[in-house]
Amino acid sequence: MKPHIELKELIARHATQEGLQATPVPRLTLIRASQPTEPMHGVHKPSICIIAQGRKRVQACERVLEYGAGNHLIVSLDLPVLGHVIDATPEEPYLCLRLDLDLALLGTLVLEMNAPIGQTTPSCKALGVAQTPDALLNAAIRLVGLLDKPQDIPFLAPLIERELLYLLLRGEHAGLLHQMLTPNHRLQNVNRAINWIRTNFHRPFSIEIIAAEARMSSSSLHEHFRAMTSMSPLQYQKQLRLQEARRLILTEALDAATAGRKVGYDSPSQFSREYRRQFGAPPVSDVTRLKTRPGDLAEA
Repeated sequence: MKPHIELKELIARHATQEGLQATPVPRLTLIRASQPTEPMHGVHKPSICIIAQGRKRVQACERVLEYGAGNHLIVSLDLPVLGHVIDATPEEPYLCLRLDLDLALLGTLVLEMNAPIGQTTPSCKALGVAQTPDALLNAAIRLVGLLDKPQDIPFLAPLIERELLYLLLRGEHAGLLHQMLTPNHRLQNVNRAINWIRTNFHRPFSIEIIAAEARMSSSSLHEHFRAMTSMSPLQYQKQLRLQEARRLILTEALDAATAGRKVGYDSPSQFSREYRRQFGAPPVSDVTRLKTRPGDLAEA
């Protein structure tokens, strides 16, 4: 059986629900969608996503990328994206796996490989799409296949994950991963700022505070933050606030005004305007639509 067919059948058997499905394998998530989804805003974790069937469109860093069966996406920092499944049917659903990147393991591998890794220069410095070679597909098959043998997961999953990351570090986007590990690299500085904003997004802040956290000047932070994410730190904070408010309304049944206050908005009217601008509908209409199409919540 060809690798892409075997991977597709494995994911189809284990991803039995619409949307994201956590697995007993650390950092591994499976995704299924039986119909095209609405464009959804989200923050994509540093990860690799391998599509086994269907197609996805992602907008990030002022680029629009389409990738499908035979392709994988690599994301190297917490990146706001607008994405949606564009090719899926009940008979041939969108099927994908996401493996979140273990930075410590990546660093260990780079040290052990002790070889220079070519620096790629993608137009977006935080993500890239590439064809998935058979070696990477075979490793992914063995990782997902552990779901049929749960007793083997603690022993074999770390070995297969290590192999997957090794293959990525030998692939065409090795430089994108390597920059995550380079001391004082601009991506690491920006990532420090991102981590601070993600922890404190509900609080007002000054650019000077974020610049100090990133160990950069204010002007340098603006320049490199925008280069990595195509937005300013304040725009990034706004996206986090609106996404968290959406989650609170959807999962905790909060009214819009309460959700807006919890994420840092003092003005309900401002919150409503910005929510509609971001998601295309007022909070109640937007959340009603999401509840009727849970597959739209797929992130990868």
